Amino acid sequence: MYAGIDIGGSKTLAASVADNGVIQQKIRFETPKDYDDFLVKLREVMGSMDAHDFHAAGVAIPGRIDRKHGIGRVFGNLPWRDVPIAHDIEKILHCPVMLEHDPSLAALSESMLIKERDKEKNKVRDKHISKVLYVTVSTGIGAGLVVDGRIDTNFAGSEAGQMVLEYKGKLVAWESFASGSAIVRRYGKMAKDIDDAATWRAIARDISRGMIELLAITEPDVIVIGGSVGIYYNRYATFLKAELSQFHNPLVPIPPIKAAERPDEAVLFGCYDLAKSQYNHAEAA
Repeated sequence: MYAGIDIGGSKTLAASVADNGVIQQKIRFETPKDYDDFLVKLREVMGSMDAHDFHAAGVAIPGRIDRKHGIGRVFGNLPWRDVPIAHDIEKILHCPVMLEHDPSLAALSESMLIKERDKEKNKVRDKHISKVLYVTVSTGIGAGLVVDGRIDTNFAGSEAGQMVLEYKGKLVAWESFASGSAIVRRYGKMAKDIDDAATWRAIARDISRGMIELLAITEPDVIVIGGSVGIYYNRYATFLKAELSQFHNPLVPIPPIKAAERPDEAVLFGCYDLAKSQYNHAEAA
């Protein structure tokens, strides 16, 4: 059994996952603003689960990480700073804990699904899918990159939503005008309540501005879109592809784009994938 813990600025999702990748139990709770209160709540939640004997745990962090020392440096909207979170959670779960940036874990999870689907279909491709770029468009915007089934650590700490772009004559952060929060501010609606084409065309245009920058930097073989806005990708897929096609050139090809298969739980499954791979590696050693 493995544990997955997806820490968010407002909500945390904790789960027990069987060795075969099936979630056995999951509990969502409000993330306390105080770090010590979070540890107390996490201990309570994990103690209430049926499973208690975990091989390893993957923990998603919404910010900067010192992976070598298991320290969470900055946690986005949470006020926690420089906390030994891996050590503290190890004391609660009594198993090794691996920390990673949340969009990187979502990228890992979705890239493994892509690999599994290809294997199931026994599909022969003209081009091997080596790089998977995951972009989450939610409250903010984040991105993760997986290369040959492994998280690209050179990109793992990136904050894509903070890229500074020109917008209406000013230099501003990408997520300030293209995120789910920005959509609510501008249109007074959440993505799930938007159904007119004109609005989605405008949203796609804003998303494309940062997307093309990521393509030039990462050169992925496929893009996966997730998050609370990514869930509705089918509503703006045609518009986004049209916007990106304007930037197409041999040096920055536009790869296939697909919606995340598990947008609500991609990070959680990534926690499991990371924990299992690291545990198996340690066992083999």
